Amino acid sequence: MQQQTLWINPQDAQKRGIAHGDMVRIHNSRGICEVPAEVTPRIIPGVVAMQAGAWWQPDENGIDKGGCANVLSSARITALAKGNSHQTMLVEVAKA
Repeated sequence: MQQQTLWINPQDAQKRGIAHGDMVRIHNSRGICEVPAEVTPRIIPGVVAMQAGAWWQPDENGIDKGGCANVLSSARITALAKGNSHQTMLVEVAKA
């Protein structure tokens, strides 16, 4: 199975001391997950991206090690479509 990665712009990675392949911690008030960083200019500064679809793989502290974006998303439905808001999460990123 392919490892989930977090796309991060080189400018953002440099500010955080993150190199390509480093484990990073993505977190907000809803949850935490850790995956390797994919430092790439293919994403704009201030934005990170992670593929959807990974299964939750918590460690003994409840930190997801599988790259499950759902641990970071809200269960609140959107007003317009009454669907999930999985592409609108605010997160912090740090070297793990």
